[in-house]
Amino acid sequence: MYSILIVDDDSSYRNSIQMILRMEGFDVCTASDGQSALAMLLKNRPDLILCDIMMPAMDGYSLLEAVKENKTLVDIPFIFVTAMGSRDDVRRGMSSGADDYLSKPFSAEELLAAVIGRIRRHEMIRRHHVTPAFQKEQAILRKKITKREREVLIMVGQGNTTKAISECLGICVRTVEAHRTSLMNKLEVVNAASLARWAVIADENGF
Repeated sequence: MYSILIVDDDSSYRNSIQMILRMEGFDVCTASDGQSALAMLLKNRPDLILCDIMMPAMDGYSLLEAVKENKTLVDIPFIFVTAMGSRDDVRRGMSSGADDYLSKPFSAEELLAAVIGRIRRHEMIRRHHVTPAFQKEQAILRKKITKREREVLIMVGQGNTTKAISECLGICVRTVEAHRTSLMNKLEVVNAASLARWAVIADENGF
């Protein structure tokens, strides 16, 4: 199970993000400021960090700097989740070393697309060899899913929304949704976190 740390002083946003991610199978921890988040990070390393910028005690920029300076934390994907959505804000966030920038307000699908996309990229980097279990999972994909379903699965893993997949593949939104439902049934998964792992397998070696 992928673990995610949410850092936000706004309890309504923090709780909403936590609920969405937990419903999709992610293991979620939360912190209300950068200082408490850093203390948590030094004890338990998550797979991804979602962080607000304007917070008391230690803001998001300072937390990101602390993460990048720590050799055991530096490679954790870091996404700013903030209401500061101007072009200059985004530029500063990305130049600070953030992996992505999600402007509030956002939909549940946009949140999941950003999270899955970053986790998938990180997983691709971490994989260096093919294990017997991985070969078995590849065989399952070859047997169970179609070429079009694989295309949809890979795009889901890349962090694309349903609308973006529809436009890229030239199919309607309902067709994309039908493919996603079919994938979840065939691969026997019930949430986005599990589907993200299959996306890594499909994308890395193909059929």
